[in-house]
Amino acid sequence: MIETPQWVRHAIFYQIFPDRFAKSARVPKPSNLERWEDPPTHYGFKGGDLLGIVERLDYLQDLGINAIYLCPIFQSTANHRYHTHDYYRVDPILGGDAAFRTLLDEAHRRDIRIIIDGVFNHASRGFYQFNHALENGAASPYLDWFYIKGFPLHAYEGKPVNYEAWWGIPALPKLNTSTPAVREFIFGVAEHWIRFGADGWRLDVPGEIDDDEFWREFRRRVKAVNPDAYLVGEIWHPAHRWLQGDQFDAVMNYLFTKACIGFFAGAKMDAHLVSGVGYAPVPVLDGPAFARALQELVSMYDRSVRDVQMNLLDSHDTARFLSIAGQDVSALKLVTLCQMTFPGAPSIYYGDEVGMVGGKDPDCRRAFNWDESSWNHDLRDYFKQCIALRKRYRALRDGEFQVLSAAGNVVAYLRSWGEEKLIVVLNCGPATTVEIEVRDMLTQHARADVVLGRPAEYLAFDGRLRGVAIPEHAGVVLRLLPAQ
Repeated sequence: MIETPQWVRHAIFYQIFPDRFAKSARVPKPSNLERWEDPPTHYGFKGGDLLGIVERLDYLQDLGINAIYLCPIFQSTANHRYHTHDYYRVDPILGGDAAFRTLLDEAHRRDIRIIIDGVFNHASRGFYQFNHALENGAASPYLDWFYIKGFPLHAYEGKPVNYEAWWGIPALPKLNTSTPAVREFIFGVAEHWIRFGADGWRLDVPGEIDDDEFWREFRRRVKAVNPDAYLVGEIWHPAHRWLQGDQFDAVMNYLFTKACIGFFAGAKMDAHLVSGVGYAPVPVLDGPAFARALQELVSMYDRSVRDVQMNLLDSHDTARFLSIAGQDVSALKLVTLCQMTFPGAPSIYYGDEVGMVGGKDPDCRRAFNWDESSWNHDLRDYFKQCIALRKRYRALRDGEFQVLSAAGNVVAYLRSWGEEKLIVVLNCGPATTVEIEVRDMLTQHARADVVLGRPAEYLAFDGRLRGVAIPEHAGVVLRLLPAQ
C-alpha cells in the first residue's frame, strides 16, 4: 500500500515567492532595491522577507490557508534563489535562519505547515565547491562534483560553456549526483531542514536527476526524520515513474492546470501566454472533453497519491490564470470552485485571490500590493467561500469522484463520503438549466439544497434533479439530502 501524508488531504496551499510577498522593517536590507510597486525585472530585488510573511499570517488564516509552499529561501545571488549559493544558510536578505525559525514557529502555532523548495539538480557559480573548481582549475579536489569538460572553466557569457549546466546556462552548473559525496551532501541538506522544522520539500526539476535510486534514498532519509514530510516533485507530464510509493508523494499537477485552462479560459485563452510553457499546447475544451480529462486525472494514480496531488492554476513559472483568461474574473471564480472541489490539495499562487495579473516570467512575479483599495474584494470573498466549503465537507477532501453529466459548456460531478453527497455543477457558457441523474444516490422525492451559488431548493423526481438553474459563467454546489 502506498502511504502519503494524511495532512496534505486537508491542506489549502498558498505559494509564496519570498522576494515579492511582503517585507518587514525588522529585517535589515541592502540599499539598491527596486521599488516595491515597479514592474519586476529578471535581476532586480524587491526585498521581501520571511518576517514579512510572519506579519501577514493573520491575512492568510483569514483566507483559510493552512499550508505554505515557499519558493527557494537559501542564500543565492538571484531574486528567485534557484541559483543556490549555500544550502545550509537562509538568505540574509530574507532574514537568515533566525527569520525562518520565527516563521516556522509562528506558522506551526497556527497549525499552518510549510514546505520549502529544494534545488538539487544544479547549484550556482557561487556554490563553494564550484567556486573552488573555478579558482583552482584541474587542481581542485571537487572536480567530480560536476561534469567538467575542460579548463579554464568558461563560467560567464562570451565563450561556450565547457561543463554541463541546466539549459546551458553558465550560472547553473549541474551537480554530479553519481558522485557519493554529492549524494551524501544533498541527503544531509534534506535531513537538516526537516529536522529544523520544515514540513516537506517541493523538488525542482527532479526528472533531470535521472536516477530512481537517488530519489528512493532521498525519500528514505527524509521520511526517517519525519514520516509526515511531504515530497512533491515538479513534473509537468504523467509521473507514474516517481509515484509508486518509493520516491515522491505527489507532483505539481500541471495536467490539472492544463485541463482547467482549456475549459475555463477556453476561447478567451491568450495563446501567447500558454505557448512555450511546460504544459503546452493547451487545446480549448468543451464540457465532455473536460469531463474526460478530469476522469483521466482521478484514475491516473493510486488513490492515496491522487488525494495529495498539488492542484495549481498558475505559479512562478507560468503566466497568471487571470491574464491567460483575458482578465475574466468569472473564469477565475469558476476554476477556483473546481479546484476546491476536486481531489487533491489546492494551491493558490500568492495574490490570485485579490485579482493579481501577470504575463510570463518575470511579470508573473510582481510584488503583492498591500493597499487594500487595489484588491478585488468580491473575488477574495469568493475564494474564502470556496475554501470554507472544502473545509466544511469531508467529501470534498477524501470523497469519491464521479462525473454525472457533461454537455455543451456544463459539467456536473459528484463528491461523496458515506452519506455526505455533494454535486458540483460548472457552467462556462450562458445561463441554463440542467437535469442530473441521481437515481443511484437518492430515494424518490429527496431534495438537494444549495450550499454555494444561487439560493434555491430542488426536488428529485423519478431519480433526476430537474430544473437546476445555473447562471452564466457560474457554478452551483448542491448537497443531497434525504426526504423529510
